Amino acid sequence: MYAMQYEITLPADYDMNVIRHRVATRGHALDDRAGLGLKAYVIRERGVDGSPVNQYAPFYLWDGIGAMSHFLVGGGGFQGIIGDFGRPVVQHWTGIACEPGPARGAAPRAASRRLTPVPAGADPAALVAEALGELRESARSSQVHTAALAFDPRHWQLLRFTLWADAVPAAEDPDAERYEVLHLSTPHLGDIPAGRHW
Repeated sequence: MYAMQYEITLPADYDMNVIRHRVATRGHALDDRAGLGLKAYVIRERGVDGSPVNQYAPFYLWDGIGAMSHFLVGGGGFQGIIGDFGRPVVQHWTGIACEPGPARGAAPRAASRRLTPVPAGADPAALVAEALGELRESARSSQVHTAALAFDPRHWQLLRFTLWADAVPAAEDPDAERYEVLHLSTPHLGDIPAGRHW
């Protein structure tokens, strides 16, 4: 499993209904994409849920690196983003675990993302073990659709991304970024094994 996200930060006075319309008319394009576990079409809106920015920030879980590469540089769809918004930085993380939640059958309306640095002197295995325990625990919440844990070995950073049936609970980490989910494509989510990926 590979996690991927790009963030397109938009002007403070940008009409986010333009992005809502884009997703409503184009979001189905990846509903049957080979190798794609899920794509969450997520936005942050300035002044909503503490967001300081307007942002379109789609999040992906890929079942294989080949499908991700084809999407980005093989004519598989990313050229549309480049054509409309320019070429954003694409963040990517190697998968550690994916947990289905009790709300897997519902269409999620919200998402949260927490990025945690791994300090230079820390034991990565211990931090990952702790994060895995937190992931499993949070995935038991009745509101969780899917929760994923991944890491970026270049920047030594852990990612936890969670899809929620309704709003992100107030008890969720206050440092987590909160998103509105406009659409969710899940063509091969069932192919991503549940639990730890090693």
